[in-house]
Amino acid sequence: MKHLSPEIRVPIELDNPAIRRIESLCIHCGQCRDVCRDVISVGNHYDLLKTNDTAICIHCGQCVQVCPTDVLTEQKEAYLVKKAIMDPSKKVIFMTSPSVRVALGEPFGKKAGAYVEEQMVAALRKLGADYVFDTTFAADLTIMEEASELIERITNHKPLPQFTSCCPAWVKFAETYYPQYLPNISSSKSPISMFGPTIKSYFAQQESIDPASIITVALTPCTAKKFEVRRLELQDALPDHPDTDYVVTTKELADWMKMENLDIDMLEPSKYDSLMPRGSGAGIIFGNSGGVMEAAVRTAYYMLTGENPPQDLLTYKPLRGLDGVKICDVTIRDLTLHLAVVSGTDHARQFIDQMEKSDKQYHFVEVMTCPGGCISGGGQPKHLQEDMNTVRKERMDGLYQMDEKMTLRFSHENPEIIRLYEAFYGKPLSKPAEKLLHTYYQDRSDILGEDPAVYQTDYQKEPKAEAASCVKWKCTICGYIYEGDLNQESDDYQCPICFASKAMFELMEEKSESNAAPSEAVRYKCTVCGYIYEGDITQEPDDYTCPICTVPKALFEKI
Repeated sequence: MKHLSPEIRVPIELDNPAIRRIESLCIHCGQCRDVCRDVISVGNHYDLLKTNDTAICIHCGQCVQVCPTDVLTEQKEAYLVKKAIMDPSKKVIFMTSPSVRVALGEPFGKKAGAYVEEQMVAALRKLGADYVFDTTFAADLTIMEEASELIERITNHKPLPQFTSCCPAWVKFAETYYPQYLPNISSSKSPISMFGPTIKSYFAQQESIDPASIITVALTPCTAKKFEVRRLELQDALPDHPDTDYVVTTKELADWMKMENLDIDMLEPSKYDSLMPRGSGAGIIFGNSGGVMEAAVRTAYYMLTGENPPQDLLTYKPLRGLDGVKICDVTIRDLTLHLAVVSGTDHARQFIDQMEKSDKQYHFVEVMTCPGGCISGGGQPKHLQEDMNTVRKERMDGLYQMDEKMTLRFSHENPEIIRLYEAFYGKPLSKPAEKLLHTYYQDRSDILGEDPAVYQTDYQKEPKAEAASCVKWKCTICGYIYEGDLNQESDDYQCPICFASKAMFELMEEKSESNAAPSEAVRYKCTVCGYIYEGDITQEPDDYTCPICTVPKALFEKI
């Protein structure tokens, strides 16, 4: 067997297009294992003996987000983009996703959710971009196609519910575990995969550019896009050429900027290029869980009534927030749409299981793999030892606040989208649109080597009890803190840091604030890996080292 047991860590193939492992840094802490199993519902949902020792991965990158030593990271593509920029025969065009602009400031000291759109565009121009476009423009295009497809499904009694298709990790999850629902997934491509062929066809024609000379680069929060753009069925603009050439994540761009000494606060703000400029507010909220649904409802309402929706549908709170499953109904004249928004593919298992057991006919279901949506994608800046729900909420609020500031809040009112249809696509679901803006999916369940149905009810049915999460056990050898009820672990459980047995842990007594010793109220954070030392680290000997990454005591800072 080439892989360690999935009980130890997430298996990663060497040819994984999105995720790589730096073997020498792995400390077998098990955090990648836990998130892949409990949140993504892929880890421990296949048997390596049955997959011929082939790892199953949907490329979401949540394992990267929790890795304390950067063993796991995205596959880097920025160097390939640099090479293209240096080639005078190429035109390098960036497409920027909405979630990047509310996270890019974080590596430069800004608060999560800080909206740095114009500084981001300026950075890309400084790095050598020939054109910079806003992917929210293509999000508006996606809404025009997806809302039209939903209405066509309802009217012509085609498979319902319609599942969204914007999240490539969710699509691969469905292809692997739920192939019976592939006819239900919208054939509309994701915004990036619509923008790529539109740039290499319509834009190339308008600007008299040889499409073969165009290099399209998607700037995204998402590691799974690195897989999506390599799907062979996404080569529609030019034969044997990908519609989107490269994917660069938020973290990759931040690293690239630092290498070039570009400080985000020192950049002169810059605007997007004008032929296909920024999208509507509806396109901006695509990055949030519930945002695709909310944007689609706005335009579906118009398509069904000829009128824009009322104000309460512009800030539709039942579709917003961090809940794993959100369910609501929206009535448009005499049609009541039954809607669901799902965040996290473990929640997708739960929702599908409950949907199949109920008699309710859902019409439209949004699924995003990452908790909270694209704003917490695998390529976003990491926040180890921080409350990620706080970070997610701040990023979500950044997008919602920008939507509210926009005068253009409907995809169907975007004048450049209207012009694009008039000049090139004709109308939604037309033959040209079907050729470049729609796709198909493939059944990948054979890779499991067994019936995927055996895993369809294997999801986290109950959250862990609050009381258990307050209990802490400390390894007496290395100081590792186990949060939860250690007694529930098997007898062969070992400390993930020093591999001491379960017997070497001691229960940490809970002290009230009034009785706690001052030193125990102090915490120090390793500035390299984020490990938290609880207590007064100054009492440790001078040769104390971090139990995670082994850096010396001097690299800890008080928090």
